[in-house]
Amino acid sequence: MIVLLVILLAAAAVCARLGVWQLDRAVQRGEVAAAAAAAEAATADPEPIETVLAPQTGFPSALVAHAVTARGTFEDGQLLVPGRVLDGVEGVLVLSPFRVATTGAVLPVVRGWVPSLEEAAGLAAPSGPVELTGWLQVGEAAGTGAAPSGQIDAISPAELVNLWSGPIYSGYLVLTDSSPAQEGPLEVLDPPRTSSSGGLNLQNLSYALQWWLFGGFAVLLWARMVRDGTQDRLHPPQLEVSAQD
Repeated sequence: MIVLLVILLAAAAVCARLGVWQLDRAVQRGEVAAAAAAAEAATADPEPIETVLAPQTGFPSALVAHAVTARGTFEDGQLLVPGRVLDGVEGVLVLSPFRVATTGAVLPVVRGWVPSLEEAAGLAAPSGPVELTGWLQVGEAAGTGAAPSGQIDAISPAELVNLWSGPIYSGYLVLTDSSPAQEGPLEVLDPPRTSSSGGLNLQNLSYALQWWLFGGFAVLLWARMVRDGTQDRLHPPQLEVSAQD
């Protein structure tokens, strides 16, 4: 029984190690797949915003940093978002309402970054019909509401809809190019880097679970054998003896 115990425990240990190996493979293959998807998204042509996101609908996480185009006009109501850091320097985002021609909804547009409120104050948006190119970002949670007039502390569609006439998009556009071009020293923001965690590859994850189940079965088999052996010793089988007259 001791020899059998050693064999079964060794088998369980091997199964556990194989399960860990398959789990590592699941993580690696998930990261490779995520990196490939990110590279494909980075090189993809921008799509019209009306084909990927509708106004006043939930913002899918897959649309973060997705490149889009939008046609329409900028409206009055420009806001400044202070306290935003670029390359280690704290500055201000210039946020403008953009009325999308195809949907009639307002799209919040971050037109760029400047290092101070003074520089941001006189940066007017282009007038007339404009075509924008940029990447999408999910709307932020509501801020404290204590910002001075002409400023806002969060790019929150829930707050912006009360300042601008709706309907409004649940995300916002970070501008990378416009036609006609903008004027002024506005710094363009780069899309966020994709997370290194790409989830798990389901096939390898299922293999890992199978190996762990095999290891658990080996341990349970030993426990069952010990239990049966103990019961046999405590309650040995009784021989039936028939009495003869």
